[in-house]
Amino acid sequence: MSASLNAVAATTVTTAQDPACAEPLAVLGRDVTVPLVTGGEVTYAALDYAASAPALQRVWDDVAAYAPYYGSVHRGAGYLSQLSTDLFEQSRATVAEFLDCRPGDQVVFTRSTTDSLNLLAAVLPADCQVFVFETEHHASLLPWTNAQVTYLNAPRTPAEAVATLERALADREPYGPALVCVTGASNVTGELWPVKELAAAAHAHGARIVLDAAQLAPHHPVSVRDLDVDWVAFSGHKLYAPFGSGVLAGRADWLQEAEPYLAGGGASRKVSRREDGGVDVEWHTTAARHEAGSPNVIGVYSIASACRALTEAGFDNLVAREQQLVTRVREGLAEVPAVRVLSLFGDDAPRVGVISFVVDGWNSSHFAAALSAEYGIGVRDGLFCAHPLVRTLLGSEPQAQGECGAPEAAPGERSLNAIRVSFGAGTPDEHVERFVRAVKELVADGAKWQYRTEEGRCVPAV
Repeated sequence: MSASLNAVAATTVTTAQDPACAEPLAVLGRDVTVPLVTGGEVTYAALDYAASAPALQRVWDDVAAYAPYYGSVHRGAGYLSQLSTDLFEQSRATVAEFLDCRPGDQVVFTRSTTDSLNLLAAVLPADCQVFVFETEHHASLLPWTNAQVTYLNAPRTPAEAVATLERALADREPYGPALVCVTGASNVTGELWPVKELAAAAHAHGARIVLDAAQLAPHHPVSVRDLDVDWVAFSGHKLYAPFGSGVLAGRADWLQEAEPYLAGGGASRKVSRREDGGVDVEWHTTAARHEAGSPNVIGVYSIASACRALTEAGFDNLVAREQQLVTRVREGLAEVPAVRVLSLFGDDAPRVGVISFVVDGWNSSHFAAALSAEYGIGVRDGLFCAHPLVRTLLGSEPQAQGECGAPEAAPGERSLNAIRVSFGAGTPDEHVERFVRAVKELVADGAKWQYRTEEGRCVPAV
């Protein structure tokens, strides 16, 4: 590696967190203040990590150190281009190590988890059957339009999930190539899924499995080898790494045998004209086959930086601290009889820092708006791009209309929505305490401000 590239990488040593430190990891925006409708300002409590986690300060510093050396990747003979290419490929190796990939696995850089799963959908062999639970995020529920898809009902225990999959795979006709797609941690309930057991069931019935680790990788170590999954997909923006990059990592054969996901420069090794006027193309057999165009080197490097930062901080420490926050939130919500936490597997199920709930007497959009406007707390309300799951969890439970209505429902359907609070390695204790206190105050005393619906959102009335 060149001297300049060593200098770029050196920031990973000088800005690393102390693995034994019980404090949250430093993130951008931790000192941002926001105005309250009731007057004054407060430090913003970002509790919507499941949508996009704030960037680690470490990631931002690493990217800033590299930025002056930015150049085209795999394209130029110049020094900066060569340095950027080295950094890009070293980032691929870093991600492979972070995921504990097997020899021969490929790491393909994409735009997001959604893009990764659409890439995999595009390379499925002919007549491949796909099995997916209705509990999935839309990113893993919807891409399989060119395959025969079996949607599995929401299980109520991890064991039921395994048994449901085994029955479906055993009954499939014809017995050909098959793929199972499953989440590692629910983006609605935060509950961990029995990935290793589902992978064993899939392989026992001649199927492959892809893990949607978008909500798992930021909170827990993910080992492709130990979980025995065929592929794993995740997004940088949920892993404390902005700039719009994602990863699909795993077995190379289906990727190498399929036509490129995008046709263009970078995916092709050789292009020549034929005598009949057409074009012959020889495509790459490496990950480049599905990385046509100019790679997002900034996004890729930010993912690699986040992988190093989380590894150096120590997942044991991160998981232990996050579980303390999960316990505090769940215990605080349990003290409010009007609150119902949503769950598939029950109170004792292991989970990451993602919790969804509804409040009796409140529309969820109204409650989330009050948390923001009156307490400076950012959460999410709605169906969380997991409509079938949230509808299953909410059932026919009515929600109060309140001063702001829920998002519009389709004709003939009731409008449903919930509130989601999510947090992680960068969340201060104070943000969680403020959230619990705010929930109790809003339920006990009501909102201090008037609200109205504007373009489908609940906002403070002016």
